[in-house]
Amino acid sequence: MSSQLLYFDRNENQYGPAPACFDVLRGVGIEQMSVYSRDFSRGVKSILSERLAGDFGVAERDILLGYGAEDILKQTVHCYLGAGDRIMIPSHSWWYYKTIAEEVNGVSVEYPIVEGGESYSYDIPAMLRIYDEHKPAVVLISSPNNPTGNALAHDDLLRVLRHMREGIIVLDQAYWSYASQDNNLVGDLRAEFPNLLIVRTFSKYYALAGVRIGYAVMGSNLTALEHFSARYLGYSRLSELIALAALDSIEYYTNITAKMEEDRDMFRRTLGALPGFTVFESVANFVLVKMPEELCAPLKQDLTARGLIVKFMNEDELHTHMRITLGTQEQNRILADAIRAFVQERVPA
Repeated sequence: MSSQLLYFDRNENQYGPAPACFDVLRGVGIEQMSVYSRDFSRGVKSILSERLAGDFGVAERDILLGYGAEDILKQTVHCYLGAGDRIMIPSHSWWYYKTIAEEVNGVSVEYPIVEGGESYSYDIPAMLRIYDEHKPAVVLISSPNNPTGNALAHDDLLRVLRHMREGIIVLDQAYWSYASQDNNLVGDLRAEFPNLLIVRTFSKYYALAGVRIGYAVMGSNLTALEHFSARYLGYSRLSELIALAALDSIEYYTNITAKMEEDRDMFRRTLGALPGFTVFESVANFVLVKMPEELCAPLKQDLTARGLIVKFMNEDELHTHMRITLGTQEQNRILADAIRAFVQERVPA
């Protein structure tokens, strides 16, 4: 076992947050640590919700803050899903979606994300058919989706939202910023779909998973969630300042995103050339890799012995897959070389 572990298993950003975020920490005083926020006196929830509202072109009251996207997803399901109610979730997605539904005795109904060549995609006709059949109270859409890495094209998203406009639609965009920095459509989506909640986070793109801060843009019909989620004493003042510093560090994060795009291509070239391996297209900070079933267990054992911790999937239809979180370029090369060396030793040319 290597003395230093490299983690490629939880979709964390190994580059770390922008230097400006550490500058905030160095300047922290008693006010940020010991005093409650008084932003409410100005008629807003917080300085962060105020900033996000300006960035997205929506009213400040339309911004919901939470302790990561996880917190907001849980609050939304607990608010709108009752015992026996149905929630639609993707067939290949975050296991936590089902767990939240089970907490309120809801019923999960899956809709398909299908494999096609070197990419996954949503089966739109099947989504619409399942919605009509089950009439769910809540629909959860992940775009980009974890672990498959695919995202809904805007036209497809509009088609789905217009068909499902009577339900509560939660659009989980935790990985959105890796795919695009264009936020101009958020205000339009909110205006057209009053039952829509668009959820994002500072954990992934901004490398602030430990800070635990997420946010959402709420449609006008979601007043019940607004009241359910209200925080009388405000949010973490320190986390908000760090998040604001991250938002202002555009060049830093743009450079990291470019490196990740290069490394997604590197994994496709390197691992995709191995016999029986498929590296699926991704617009997130991870890639999903399919391999011969007989290699899964020994490869996991070999990588773990080298101190390389990778997520090997255990779902029925993904049990021959591993999801690789992108690390730094040096880390990614170490992992790619280790996988290639293992396969070359085990599989005849």
